[in-house]
Amino acid sequence: MKSPLLRTLAAVSTVFSLSVAGQAAAAEEVNVYSYRQPFLTDPVFDEFTRETGIKVNTVFAKEGLIERLENEGRNSPADLMLVANVGSLGAAVESDLAQRVDSDVLEANIPANFRDKANRWFGLTSRARIIVTSKDRVEPGLVESYADLTKPELKGRICTRSGKHPYMVELVAAMITHDGKASAQNWLAGVKDNLARKPQGGDRAQVSAIAEGECDVAILNSYYMGGLLSDPETKATAESVNIVFPDQNGNGTHMNISGVIMTKASPNRDNALKLMEFLSNDVAQSIYADLNHEYPINPAVAPSDLISSWGEFKHDELSLNAIIKNRALAYRLADEVDYDG
Repeated sequence: MKSPLLRTLAAVSTVFSLSVAGQAAAAEEVNVYSYRQPFLTDPVFDEFTRETGIKVNTVFAKEGLIERLENEGRNSPADLMLVANVGSLGAAVESDLAQRVDSDVLEANIPANFRDKANRWFGLTSRARIIVTSKDRVEPGLVESYADLTKPELKGRICTRSGKHPYMVELVAAMITHDGKASAQNWLAGVKDNLARKPQGGDRAQVSAIAEGECDVAILNSYYMGGLLSDPETKATAESVNIVFPDQNGNGTHMNISGVIMTKASPNRDNALKLMEFLSNDVAQSIYADLNHEYPINPAVAPSDLISSWGEFKHDELSLNAIIKNRALAYRLADEVDYDG
């Protein structure tokens, strides 16, 4: 039997060990570089911390995160990078910044066309590239597909953002994948011929231009309409247009994503994987959907009530891997047709 002194020392040792373990657990963390704005990510990360005890440290930037990761190299503190479109995911892979992540949870929660074939990137939310038309000046049925945007009846009636913006580039890349370069180039040139003004502004600005009578038709991501309709100051502007989900009799409406990579330098890989899996589950997906009016990537999670009110529609099931492959060509086509000129 141990002496009283030895028993006391053993007890002290046990308490000390538990204390150190508790401190280590409290110090567990994961570091995220994010192009996604804090208003969207903070509530999700806070819930993750409540459930796991793992602290999430975030660096937000509007640009330059890929270059930052390249400069930091193997010494980067970043575990994950969150981005707002598939092009940035492809750029991270092309820069050899992403590592392969094998996870049954991610594969179960994220459809195959919304994740990399080599498991180097994963979608987290999706959004539709919709068309909106003036309720007063565009007759129903005139615009039902992307191809309809080249109709002569729309001469001088369309507004879009820059043809070199990722959302436009990736739509054209999808067209290249479906129908080839010549067809996509003809479409882009046809839309340019129907523009009411030089491409400018963001997606929200296109809806404002319709409300103000500057144009009658525009292309934008669906979540911008959700934001406009949810804001009392812009609701009337948003209600001046009809929402069209294009190509319901063809390939379906083009879909883009926000997504995540795990960096090759990740110093907290286990915690990073836990966060990635959390971001794909029903809790995080519902928070995303409600806050930013995006479609959950997880098919088991319902969209927000507002987005659901727009009804179901046919998605383009094209793998985003193919879109990444054709992005550079799509970007060049914008120059070849002088879309922004």
